[in-house]
Amino acid sequence: SQPEQQILSSQLECVQSIRDGVLEEAKCAESDRVTLFPQQGSGAETRTQSALKLLQVETETLYNKGDSEDLYVTNILYEREITKREVTGAEVTELVWKLCLAHSVSYETADLFMTLVFELRHLSLEALRALWQRSSFKCRDNWQPLIDALPSCATEACVVLMKDLIVSGEVEEDKVEYFFWSFTFIPNPTEGMIESLAPLLKSPRASQSCFLGVTALIHRFCSAHSSCGVVPAVQSVMRTLGKFLGGNCTVQDSEHLSKMQVVLKAIGNAGLAAAPLAPALSSCAALRSHPMEIRLAAVQAFRRLPCSVRVSDLLSPVT
Repeated sequence: SQPEQQILSSQLECVQSIRDGVLEEAKCAESDRVTLFPQQGSGAETRTQSALKLLQVETETLYNKGDSEDLYVTNILYEREITKREVTGAEVTELVWKLCLAHSVSYETADLFMTLVFELRHLSLEALRALWQRSSFKCRDNWQPLIDALPSCATEACVVLMKDLIVSGEVEEDKVEYFFWSFTFIPNPTEGMIESLAPLLKSPRASQSCFLGVTALIHRFCSAHSSCGVVPAVQSVMRTLGKFLGGNCTVQDSEHLSKMQVVLKAIGNAGLAAAPLAPALSSCAALRSHPMEIRLAAVQAFRRLPCSVRVSDLLSPVT
């Protein structure tokens, strides 16, 4: 058989002139030949020549250092420029009304909601409480913009208002759970937040998300404050959790067992703040008369405690 003919053939040649590490000149010649019918020798050819030449070198960079004065390194979280004017409750109330009237799925609604979150951060607790009295209404489809915006506010005033709404029962159960889970993502928890939320753990109706949300908040607080163990609000929460343990995690029935598992998870969540409860956790894990799930949960509660916390009781033989 006849060997295959090459239809396209190309050639590129370049000559470069470099002086002191700088490209001064580059000349290139390129040819491309397409042969459609090799037997007849017919086809097409293109030739291209290009030349680049260095004209001048700037002695000073075009970049003006003065332009960088307003630049700074940050993360990719949404942020707004800090407003220099004072945000009033009346303005935020009007904003909530605009949100209610806007179309539910639109850029306008997204922008209004973002504005609402950032303006809430400028309001005091008193202003927030007054705002709630004026703006607790529901929009179309039973939507409450203020309820959805509060968890993203993340200020101490917003957390205290959320606690007030939980205690008063003014918020539906699914939104209460939403509040508790949002505590996990507050970037800079304060002692005031913990002090406000601590009494919620004493309620007989306290849910798993309540225990886990509050203790996750404590863990983040303690990550930023090495001496968090002496903070009264933190001590109050840990005393409450310690009373649930009762010294060695003895349970009376299946309901109590379920509650004890939640408490042990919460203690593990708290991290460094749980150090005073290490002896009780060791007792909970060591007693063979306890259900295996309780003993295992007690061991897992040590997960965020440093090795300096003594857990030797766990390794002691128990008769």
